[in-house]
Amino acid sequence: MTGPRRHATDFVGFGPNARLAGRLAPGRAVEGRRPRDGSTLGTTMGAAAGPTVGRAHRRRDPGGVRGVGPDAAGRGDRRVSSARTTVARFLLPALLAAAGLAPPARAQEVTVSAAISTKDAVEEIGRAFMRSHPGVTLRYSFGSSGELRQQIEAGAPVDLFISASHRQMDDLARRGLIRGETHRVFARNVLTVVTPADSRLELRRPTDLLAAGLARIVVGNPKTVPAGQYAAESLRALGLWERLQPRIVFAENVRQALDYVSRGEVDAGFVYTTDAATRPGRVREAFRPARTRTVRSSTRWPSSATPASRLSPRRSWIVSSARRGKPC
Repeated sequence: MTGPRRHATDFVGFGPNARLAGRLAPGRAVEGRRPRDGSTLGTTMGAAAGPTVGRAHRRRDPGGVRGVGPDAAGRGDRRVSSARTTVARFLLPALLAAAGLAPPARAQEVTVSAAISTKDAVEEIGRAFMRSHPGVTLRYSFGSSGELRQQIEAGAPVDLFISASHRQMDDLARRGLIRGETHRVFARNVLTVVTPADSRLELRRPTDLLAAGLARIVVGNPKTVPAGQYAAESLRALGLWERLQPRIVFAENVRQALDYVSRGEVDAGFVYTTDAATRPGRVREAFRPARTRTVRSSTRWPSSATPASRLSPRRSWIVSSARRGKPC
């Protein structure tokens, strides 16, 4: 039997807060489009063209999801530190450009819409940036990449978008809401299966998910959550997706899936290794079904502008700074 194919993941971010709390509801997964052949998992970043409109949303913690608030930053192992270093290498130049070229008469705000998996890294980097630049305020929106894509399509004011899947980037590019040629990979991640720390289940391989003592497995909704999309594709490649349907429950984003596992509400769940590392002593890794390898970046456009000449100087520099970095 062949193993699961490797997939692509993009992370993108800056905008109004996404609704993160959701209900733990069983149901059949939605068939998702497979990524292009040869694509790999990763994170992408991009900047908006032209001034944003409307009032920026203040950052707030998602209700009902533990471990994703400001106090969650800084926890975890070396994998989390490595992810933060990688994101900093590409995110900070964009923020510096935004702050340095903002019109002095305006309040200097940068709105970031990012996949929930990058939350700890983005917030930690953001705090360091604002300490160094007291005149700049960062506004965050965290959620599943699919939810963030829908917000941008609805006209949400966003300066920078970080996505965990190429699907959202491609959809926005087709609609002219981002510049596809500015996609830039800037981080890597790995999909893993986790169980509650006190679980007695011994899961070493995907087929162990069929064990009699395992009742519920949480995955992100494949329609909007890249981690869920990759989990479904991995299980489908192994011929396990349909067989596991009675046990599968959906989460609205990968951090919510992690929350269900850490509270012992499910027996196992599919998350990223960087997410698992934020809950030491509460979850443990069982096995890794597929790898995430790349990260991209992209420029977001307002619906009223398409030619490059209409990029404001501030956003032009954001794009230039983001594009100077080399993919990791």
